[in-house]
Amino acid sequence: MTHGYTTGTPESTPSYGFPQQRTAEPAPAPRGVTDPPGVPDAQGAQAPDPAPAPKKPGRDRYLDLLRSIALVRVVVYHLFGWAWLTVLFPSMGVMFALAGSLMARSLNRPAAGVVKSRVRRLLPPLWAFSVVALTLMFAGGWNPVKDPDNGGTWGLIKLVDYVIPFGAPPFPWHIGSKSGLLEDTWAVQAAGPLWYLRAYLVFVVASPLLLRAFRRFPWPTVCAPLMLTAIVGTGVVTIPGETGNAVTDFAVYGGCWVLGFAHHDGLLARIPRYVAVSVSALLMAFGLWWASGHLGPDGWDLNDIPLAQALWSFGFVVILLQYSPSWQELPGRLARWDKLVTLSNNRAVTIYLWHNMLIMATVPIIDQAYNLPFMQSDRAVAALDTTYMIWMFFLVWPLIGLTVLAFGWIEDIAAKRGPRLWPNGAKRGGDRRKAA
Repeated sequence: MTHGYTTGTPESTPSYGFPQQRTAEPAPAPRGVTDPPGVPDAQGAQAPDPAPAPKKPGRDRYLDLLRSIALVRVVVYHLFGWAWLTVLFPSMGVMFALAGSLMARSLNRPAAGVVKSRVRRLLPPLWAFSVVALTLMFAGGWNPVKDPDNGGTWGLIKLVDYVIPFGAPPFPWHIGSKSGLLEDTWAVQAAGPLWYLRAYLVFVVASPLLLRAFRRFPWPTVCAPLMLTAIVGTGVVTIPGETGNAVTDFAVYGGCWVLGFAHHDGLLARIPRYVAVSVSALLMAFGLWWASGHLGPDGWDLNDIPLAQALWSFGFVVILLQYSPSWQELPGRLARWDKLVTLSNNRAVTIYLWHNMLIMATVPIIDQAYNLPFMQSDRAVAALDTTYMIWMFFLVWPLIGLTVLAFGWIEDIAAKRGPRLWPNGAKRGGDRRKAA
């Protein structure tokens, strides 16, 4: 999830039945006759300048930018809880599509090694998070054996999900007291994002088979997850428990994962843009229409409406990838964000794992402000109460930065790289001297 993309060439991708444009090769110049660039030939026509050398493959900065925006949107959504953010930018669909594109690129190598590498990159950051979270839960008095939801031997067995995310890990719904340092539901918030790791692991393991099916039957494979969502995400077929949740997640975001394959292999680029955008708009419109009649407890939060989430995310991702400019560098004013984009991509797993717990951690820090001498008036207290969420927003980013410093290097170890504290792409002094 945190690695770069390369832009493929049309010659290296399947045609999927779309005609490929052919250009006639120019006749070679007579031996020994060459014209310098820009010098007129014998007929008076100016000889064209030689074509520039092709750019070296590297990170696709447009896709890196999308991942960074998705991470910021996830943090903002979990902080403020604004349902309309799921419509404005469906972050999870975008992240699954980007991961699917990367997986398709990696599967040019032997599949077993690729799957092993992806799993290895995922688990060590999870283990670091699990050690801290479980330590805090046990210190708060939680006993998984006596848990009313997952008690006894089964409660102990379920702890394995903190090591390998086969399912939803157990956690106490209430721990501590409401007057304690952390809100008594902090464990629920901290464990909430772990579903993504389970879904990602399933997609990684299934990718060799999915990619083979996609390259043989592209359109049925692209559409199959949407059809599955129409079955399991609308109540036509109900699968109870965490198995049902896992199947629903696979169905809802499977279309976006396969769209990543289509982007990498060039299938999306071969579809006329007006066709892709028109079909996507129809799917998205139907998704919103479906959502309007199936609003959940949080209104227009598409996370509670599987079919609407699947259709909206699918169409949104198609449009984003259709307009993919494949930047090797961020252009114009976006260049000022280059280091932050690089950092967030290199530490995407760390940011995603820890951000919810860090949002909870802002509460006891901000609460200390009520004890300051100038905060003893009713007016000052009311001002802080009114702006509390804004202070949480500004405080969570430094906490994320500290967590990147403390635990982010584990992502490098998992990827078999040398550990880096702050990998934002800035060259060290020695590197700059070598370049000079």
